[in-house]
Amino acid sequence: MSNAKPLPVITALDRGFWDHARAGRLAVQVCRNCGHAHFPASPVCPECLGDVQDWQPVSGAGTLESWAEFHRAYWPGFAADLPYTACLIRLAEGPVLVSNLVGNPEKAKLGAPVHVVFEKITDEITLPKFSLD
Repeated sequence: MSNAKPLPVITALDRGFWDHARAGRLAVQVCRNCGHAHFPASPVCPECLGDVQDWQPVSGAGTLESWAEFHRAYWPGFAADLPYTACLIRLAEGPVLVSNLVGNPEKAKLGAPVHVVFEKITDEITLPKFSLD
């Protein structure tokens, strides 16, 4: 079955994120020099500019920072998902991720607790999404 949605292109920089997601774990980059946890992937730490970083699993817990419900499909592959909710999630560990909110968006409120869930798209791509607690 073909996926009509645009898919991320895995690079050497973000491969750790996708490998963890495929295994059902959410991960962020953590600097070996200063311990700063950050996302998205960066070749250097945004805190200390250190260039030695690892992908480390995080709890997958967070809070809802913002969201928008889409009622129009800008790509044909999203038409069957309408309406769908894009969101900003602040992880308990600090970084902010852009993702999708699954479940009933009418229960969404600023600061609502969420947890990560995973959707396998292809053998290589598993997307982290977030569900209201």
